[in-house]
Amino acid sequence: MATRRSFVFSSLSIAGLNWMPSFAQSMATQEINVLSLGAVGDGITLDTSAIQQAIDRVSDAGGGRVIVPGGKRFLIGALMLKSNVNFHLADDAVLLASPDRAHYAFKGNSGVINANRASNLRITGTGHVDGQGMKFMGDYSPVYERWEPLSFRPRMFHLIGCTGLEISGISFGHSPEWGLHTLGCEHVLVDGIRIRNYLDVPNCDGMDPDRCRDMEIKNCDLVCADDGIVIKTSEQAAEDFGVAHNITVRDCSVTCRDSGIKIGTETFGDISKILFERCRIVTGGRGPTITHRQPGNIEDIEFRDIDFLAQHHAARWWGWGEAASVTMWPRTQNGKTGSLSNIRFKNVRGVAENSFRIDAHPEMPAKNILLEDCSVEIGRWTQYPGGMFDNRPTRTDDPMQEPGGLEKHDTPAYFLRNVQGAVLRNCNASWGLHHSDSFSYALEAQNVSGLRLENFKGKSARPGLPATFIH
Repeated sequence: MATRRSFVFSSLSIAGLNWMPSFAQSMATQEINVLSLGAVGDGITLDTSAIQQAIDRVSDAGGGRVIVPGGKRFLIGALMLKSNVNFHLADDAVLLASPDRAHYAFKGNSGVINANRASNLRITGTGHVDGQGMKFMGDYSPVYERWEPLSFRPRMFHLIGCTGLEISGISFGHSPEWGLHTLGCEHVLVDGIRIRNYLDVPNCDGMDPDRCRDMEIKNCDLVCADDGIVIKTSEQAAEDFGVAHNITVRDCSVTCRDSGIKIGTETFGDISKILFERCRIVTGGRGPTITHRQPGNIEDIEFRDIDFLAQHHAARWWGWGEAASVTMWPRTQNGKTGSLSNIRFKNVRGVAENSFRIDAHPEMPAKNILLEDCSVEIGRWTQYPGGMFDNRPTRTDDPMQEPGGLEKHDTPAYFLRNVQGAVLRNCNASWGLHHSDSFSYALEAQNVSGLRLENFKGKSARPGLPATFIH
């Protein structure tokens, strides 16, 4: 069992996240403009072969730069980036993802731009990658406010097992599916990326660091329909890509329909020493989020200096407007989750339509939770129904939950359930001008041992209710 001493010391360990990857400064000076190898750049002619030839030649020569020049639009299928290559999208160069499935032939790679075990790889410049997402969509549902995808849709970037990876300056958008997927990568810098995805295309996350280590994401501006930046450890049958460890996300802005900054939903491996700081969720379906559903252990996580606005969306978008959402429920009815411990929210402030929520399964409680200098204002401004907690994705025999993982529940400003060791220090709860009948306590705590309230401020939403309800 975690002790108070271990909790205090783990809060100091996150200082080690002031880490900057060290990329090789010397690289062979080979430089190839893709036009010299026959690329056309008219947006109609398929230029995959010429661009791939440039990548291969530069890598085989020991390294250098592949230049995709500005002023042109290059239609491509899957590209495979390689070691010691600076893939440079110059000026306003545009890469257009082909909608033809036959143009994506790399076995085991499902992206428009791929890499497999490359080292010292850079993707730089000010150009743009356009996923042409609408060409991979079928019908639109006005009820669910989303498109239904066709059977094939590639990810934008699928980078596997890379070491010494830098992605800086570029933009991408209109993703058909996930945006930047880095799987099992180490020593990674993502800096100054701009993402503009559709807000009604499902599963088009902005960035998915998956089983990555020693990674920094900073100065990025994301618009995407699903999760913005989501750290995960997905299930891998063929190869163990390791844990997720020592990742910093700072100074980023996210607009989305699910969680702006998140850990999960896939938590098959351990996740530790993660810091989100100075980030803004312009609007999203949830504020800071941890969705723990599988056997990995999650520990030493900090959300610091985060601003958010969280609101309801149509029912098939996950997230029920929670200010923050830390949930620990097995995804399958008889499944188990790993541990969840040493989770800290510091100076996390914003406006939401639902609770600041820490909620675990009664047989798998969360441990050592700190909320410090946090503030939430709960109000209603959308037309969607409230009075629910969103436990998706989960299947359970809990009679309190609706089929599919929604749970009928009133809306306290702060809600904690099944937690061992929780501190709320200098936290504030308030209510907006537009109320809902479901609004209730400033704080509700259920089955929380070791709860400490230090200068907690807030009133209930309705006359006759106490400010806090602890049971």
